[in-house]
Formats: sequence, structure tokens, C-alpha cells
Amino acid sequence: MKIIVMGCGRVGEQLARLLADEGNDVSVIDPSQEALDRLGKKFPGKRVRGIGFDRDVLVKAGIEDADAFTATSASDNANIIAARIARNIFHVPRVIARLYDPHRAEIYQRLGLSTISSTTWGAERIREVLTHSELDPVISFGSGDVALFSIETPPNLVGKMIKHLNIPGEITVIAISRKDHAFIPLTGAEFRAGDVVHLAVLASSMDRFKDFMGLS
Repeated sequence: MKIIVMGCGRVGEQLARLLADEGNDVSVIDPSQEALDRLGKKFPGKRVRGIGFDRDVLVKAGIEDADAFTATSASDNANIIAARIARNIFHVPRVIARLYDPHRAEIYQRLGLSTISSTTWGAERIREVLTHSELDPVISFGSGDVALFSIETPPNLVGKMIKHLNIPGEITVIAISRKDHAFIPLTGAEFRAGDVVHLAVLASSMDRFKDFMGLS
């Protein structure tokens, strides 16, 4: 994929490296040459010095044929402006803006612009760790609305079937790791001792999930 990262702060720099390591064609935009230099000589992507919502700068970065654009600067206003230009003017298929103010994130999400609020995400992640210390999510989706867990089958579930744990719209068993392989189980499959169960859980159903796991 051809991806443009606008903003080469801590988040933008790390994101650019991760994307480049995966083999993507990455261009990084930042007004600071010092920030761009931090990527190092081995960084395979393109570096463009300039304002991330300037048309000429965006064109130089290759936005006209970009597959994705992400705005990760320290300014909410700059990120939103750049993201809207990428989406509405250059019609980039995938556009994401990083925002600090969660209230702004909600507004722009209603307008159809994908946003990630680091403030909301961080708060939700801390809440998860504090209130559900027995269960550490592998990853969270949205603003912590849904979490993915991997947990060894507790004794109270051994011998029971998948359908006894699945609750439509609340708890879903995605996969089971058993010995040296993983598989997607049928609802009639049974949990075995030593299984690692991978589940998606709705945040509002955490207490119910803990009851099933015997962790209340």
C-alpha cells in the first residue's frame, strides 16, 4: 500500500517505521527537518518537509495515488484539516485522524471521518486494567466498546460446549488454541482443559463474562 503519514512526532515516527517494515510505500510529512531526520538513514520511505495540509506538499508526498492517509501531528486542527483534504479533495480511500479532544472525535465521526482519540483510548485502557485486572485485553476496538481476550479454559467450563458461553451481541468465542494449532469451533464443540479461548466481549457485558469464567 502507498501510505502517507502526516506528522513525525513520537506516534507518527513509530507508525511510519511499522508500516515501512511491513513493506508499505510510506511517505512522511513534517515541517521539521529535525523530526524527519529522526527516522534515520535506513528508513526506506520518502520524507517531505512542509505543512501537512498544503496542497503542493501533499502532491509531492504522492497523495494523488495514495491508498491511505493518516494525520498524527500534535494539532487537532491540523489533523482534521489535512484529513478532510485527503478525503474530500484527493479522495484517498482510507483516511484516519488522530485527535486529543474526545469531543471533537465524536463530532467528526458523525461526519464520516475516521478518528482515533488518544485521550479516550488511554482512559479506557487504564480503566480496563484497573477494573478487570484478572483479564488483560489483547486489543480493544472503538473506544473500548469491544475487547478481545485470550484466556485458558477455567475448570468450570471444561466439558461444556461453546454454545454455553456464546451470547449473541455480547460474548463470542472467536477461536480456540489447542496444543499446536488453532481453529474456529462449532457451537457444539467442547472446551478442554489446557485450551486457550479467544473471545470478543462487549464492555457492558464484562461482569457477565467474569461470572462465566468464574472470576467474580
